Order: sequence, then C-alpha cells, then structure tokens
Amino acid sequence: MYTLYAIPNCDTVKKARVWLADHAIAYQFHDYKKQGITRETIERWLTQKSWEELVNKAGTTWKQLAEKPADEESAIALMLEKPSVIRRPLIEAEGKIVALGFKPDVYETTFP
Repeated sequence: MYTLYAIPNCDTVKKARVWLADHAIAYQFHDYKKQGITRETIERWLTQKSWEELVNKAGTTWKQLAEKPADEESAIALMLEKPSVIRRPLIEAEGKIVALGFKPDVYETTFP
C-alpha cells in the first residue's frame, strides 16, 4: 500500500491524485495539515533523499521564510514546524520513497 504525503489543496497534489485514481492505484492520504509529520518519518526520508531535495524551494512557504535552513538539522526543524515546506506529493511504500513531486512520465514507470 502506498502512502501519499501532502496537503489536499495543492494543485500538483490534485493532479497526482487524479492520475493515481485514473490508473486504479490505491493509496492512503496523509494530510500534513491535519496529521502533521514526525521526526522519525523525516529522518527515514533523509536516508533516501537530501534535505535539499525534500524541501520545496519554489513554494510560498519557503519564499516567505525570513531565515532559511543551512543544514540538515535546521531543515528538519523547519519541516516539523511547517510541513507545507516539504516537496509534494511524496509517495512512500514500505518505508521507501517511490515518488517525489508529480511528473506523469515518471509515474508511468514507477507504478505498475
């Protein structure tokens, strides 16, 4: 089973959810706004991707920051405080990141 981590009103997330529905890919939705995110989850992701890849530097949350993280520890603190800064959607299966962001061509090869 896949878990899609995101916020529901994001346009990119909406596109990804439509793509997954159209391809009958089952997933559980984890809403950062309602459910938050744990340090353990972020640390697991950081064994697979760098903090620079996990943080959405093109988003409004990032752009509004007065002070931006300079290292992994400060990035973890930011992601815990403002999970909307995490690049989305992030899709995980069995503890492994299988997709980060939404690109239809990548999804075609990622999901059976």
